[in-house]
Amino acid sequence: MCGTVASYNSNHNSINFGNQPQDNLLKQLNISTIWGKSFLLLCLWYTFIFAIGVTFQYITLRPFASTIINGVLLNISVCMMAWIAWQWSSLLFKRRIVVQIAGHLVGIILSFIILASISYFLEYYLDDFTSYEEWQEYLLEQLGVASMQYNLEYVTAITVYYIIRYIETIREKENEKTKLAIANNQMQMALLKSQINPHFLFNTLNSISTLMGTDKIKARKMMSMLSDVIRYALDSNDLPAISLSEELEFIRNYISIQQVRFGERLAFREDIDKECLSLKLPPMVLQPLVENSVKHGISPKEEGGIITLRIKRDKEWVNIELNDNGVGIHNNSEYETSQSGVGLKNSDERLKNMFDYRSRLKTKATEVGYAVNFQIPWKTR
Repeated sequence: MCGTVASYNSNHNSINFGNQPQDNLLKQLNISTIWGKSFLLLCLWYTFIFAIGVTFQYITLRPFASTIINGVLLNISVCMMAWIAWQWSSLLFKRRIVVQIAGHLVGIILSFIILASISYFLEYYLDDFTSYEEWQEYLLEQLGVASMQYNLEYVTAITVYYIIRYIETIREKENEKTKLAIANNQMQMALLKSQINPHFLFNTLNSISTLMGTDKIKARKMMSMLSDVIRYALDSNDLPAISLSEELEFIRNYISIQQVRFGERLAFREDIDKECLSLKLPPMVLQPLVENSVKHGISPKEEGGIITLRIKRDKEWVNIELNDNGVGIHNNSEYETSQSGVGLKNSDERLKNMFDYRSRLKTKATEVGYAVNFQIPWKTR
């Protein structure tokens, strides 16, 4: 029922403090550990109060063994009544405040009658004071200071109960927020992937459609490479991350498809530290960057150009940069940036979701081309 501090159990939300015998007993009784430990502390508090009172009574008024025995038995009774008060509070908890207050007033009265009757039984009944009138007289005598003690014990029990329930409510809300955040993040990631895949497929199929009327051999070659690309997209779609080596293989296939279309006008170069090949990153996160350079950098330039992918590692970070020597700032249709355009914006969001804001895309268009880069923590390799 409560939240976790050490380890979380989704069925009972119990806390594991390493006390296996007690935890097993509590589980059998369908009691979460925090309630069991709180009840134990509550009983220890009652025992402390009773110990002081019984000791004082034994020393000053009744130096008999029965004083101690009766005190112990009454203390056990108080603990049992505390547990009953918790069950009663549980029944009242979801009802209106007025009903709860009325219910606890009834609880206070019944608790006083029961505990006072137990006290009468222990002190007088065993000594043959058994008349109904004597029991009534005893209860009336207890309406003074003794009744305040009984009432305080009931109020203490329900106060502890409401404190725990309040803590539980806060933790349950936090757990719900966490679950919603995780679900929202997963939905967002799925949405980002679904936006990237059609974006890539549309451009590729459009290229194939164009080639079908001019060069069927190139069109077939492009279809063959496209099948490899689609296979990668489908296989990686349900994966949160893939290795850099797998992503590079995908990018090479993508570039090969584009080279069928552009021929010698498109060149691709790699400058990659081999130790970075095992690095984990979101699937298809590089493809929009490459597509952006092809579409807005190389395609408008009559003589074409070169796209270069550099992946270098320093002490704590892996720096990934993709640049081209295309038209740069002279492009009439502006390059996409991480703030605009579906492709790069999605890559930017996926990088920040998987790592943090420091892995966001940084873009720059110059006289000699266009560059986009980001960094990934080396520890996540």
